Formats: sequence, structure tokens, C-alpha cells
Amino acid sequence: MRITSATFVKGIIGEILEDGFPQIAFIGRSNVGKSSVINSLTNQKGLAITSSSPGRTRQINLFLVNKSFYFLDLPGYGFAKASHEVRKQLFDLIDWYLFKSAYQQKKVVLIIDANIGPTADDLEMLHTLEDFKKDIVIVANKIDKIKKSKYAGQLQEIKALAGEHKIIPYSSRDKIGISALTDEILI
Repeated sequence: MRITSATFVKGIIGEILEDGFPQIAFIGRSNVGKSSVINSLTNQKGLAITSSSPGRTRQINLFLVNKSFYFLDLPGYGFAKASHEVRKQLFDLIDWYLFKSAYQQKKVVLIIDANIGPTADDLEMLHTLEDFKKDIVIVANKIDKIKKSKYAGQLQEIKALAGEHKIIPYSSRDKIGISALTDEILI
């Protein structure tokens, strides 16, 4: 299956549409490239708003894809250029949607920075997703930033920490991993 259409539906703070369409959630640290991954998957540069400022996404942004399922761009966890109160609200929103609400995600795409590797926050999110039995795909994003001499070692380290989960090396800039991720999330 190919992605042929994607439209922004709305930003959600405490509600999700009840139409029964499957939901694919994108989660990761602030500034890891969640919005860029969504844009590259849909081949639409400005669909999900990107920013170099951590914490730009402050609600769950909902995108209808192929008129048959949703991509959900969640706020980033970890550092955000925001007050303590706003950071707590973002954490509570993520926690509610992924772990406390009745909504079931078809897949959860956990995006990590391949150049930095999984952080303590990434590993905590991964373990919590596992505890809640989520169907997880790990995207090792920004592989274009890894020096060639360190690429194999960096991916090995990510695989060692990720366990049995599928890992997809990805670069929105160089268009690497798009078809592999599309195939994985649209099955």
C-alpha cells in the first residue's frame, strides 16, 4: 500500500475522533524529528509543522491518511523550551493518550536520534510501551548525521538496547527508510 493522501484534521488536547479508523502514534524526544518523519512518509513538506525549537508540538496533531487511518504526532518528551507547568501538561497528555485512555494504537512509532543513540528517556518510554503491550516500531532517525566510520557501531548499539523490536534506519533529508517504514506501519 502507498500513501496517496494526507490531511491535517485537528489538534487534540483531550479528545480523539471516535470514527474507528486505526491510529498510528509517533512518539520521541523533543526535536527528534517526529514531524519530519510524518512529512516524509506523506511526501508533504508542510503537513506537520517542524521547528528547530524543542517543544513546538504542544498537542496531539491528527492527520487523516488515505482517508482510512490516522497518524498522530505526539508532543516530544524530555526537554522543551517551556515552563515547568507546560512540560507537565505535555507529559500528562502523552501519558493519557498512550497509557490511560481506551484508545488502541495499531502501531507506536518510537523515534530516536540515531546519531545520539537511545537516551535514558527513550529507554524509559520503550519499557513503558512494552509494559503496556504496544506494537512498537523503532525508527533510528537522522542517520545522515552519523559519520560513516561510526555508522555500523552506532546501529549495533541501538539494536542491543532495543531488544527484539524492528529498527528502521531513517533519514527524512536523504529519503532513506521511507518505504521500509511505510511497509511496516501499513501492514
